[in-house]
Amino acid sequence: MKLMMTLLAGAVLMTQPVFADDGGRGLEISKDRKTRDTGWGDSQANMTMILRNAQGEESKRKMRLKNFEILDDGDKGLTIFDEPKDVSGTTFLSFSHIETADDQWLYLPALKRVKRISSRNKSGPFMGSEFAYEDMGSFEPEKYEFTYLRDEPCAQDLTCHVIESDPVDQFSGYTRQITWLDTEHLRPVKTEYYDRKNSLLKTLKMSEWHEYKDKYWRAALMTMQNHQNGKSTTIITHEITFDNGLKDSDFSKAALKRAR
Repeated sequence: MKLMMTLLAGAVLMTQPVFADDGGRGLEISKDRKTRDTGWGDSQANMTMILRNAQGEESKRKMRLKNFEILDDGDKGLTIFDEPKDVSGTTFLSFSHIETADDQWLYLPALKRVKRISSRNKSGPFMGSEFAYEDMGSFEPEKYEFTYLRDEPCAQDLTCHVIESDPVDQFSGYTRQITWLDTEHLRPVKTEYYDRKNSLLKTLKMSEWHEYKDKYWRAALMTMQNHQNGKSTTIITHEITFDNGLKDSDFSKAALKRAR
């Protein structure tokens, strides 16, 4: 899950309407977005996940996220839940892929077994949150068909490209996503997710951006609001480090059980 951070102001507002194209510009912008976030190597983050029900009641989970960049395929991620006690030791492993369905596994310590997440079930909720399993992989342009819609003012006095992304995976829980990317750094400040009936399902807002290694932007605050059930999930990144010396072997099914 990609997973995080001081937005730069001063973007110039568009004064002329911009109409949707046939996807050519949308694909170009999306490939540029991916290219700009290439070469970071590995990262580790300490995070808090806050679950809110429709009545506003909250529960919190402490977790760690390790990511490993794969240059010729999607990235690998390992999420380790530390608190509270009922989820402590639960680990989630994700292998993102460019052209095929992601491989994902969940280790449940109470059952002492590893559960594979079926490609048909990727639309299910990740650990009871408003994020789906399919939201937890790396962004890979090959998995979508893009349409550039327009440029318009967006969060914190920025100007954003508005891009529609249609998943090519027949088992995706979404018919389309609409993403607002700030025009200067191509950071996804907001994404709307539409369900299989093409109704607005969720909105993800990302803010409190920080730059790492003079190039890579991560949002410290991510909130997914479900418009259909009234629930929301916020993920706060407290600390993130790069160049930790992680290896490909740290991201394996065997690593699920021994992750600390």
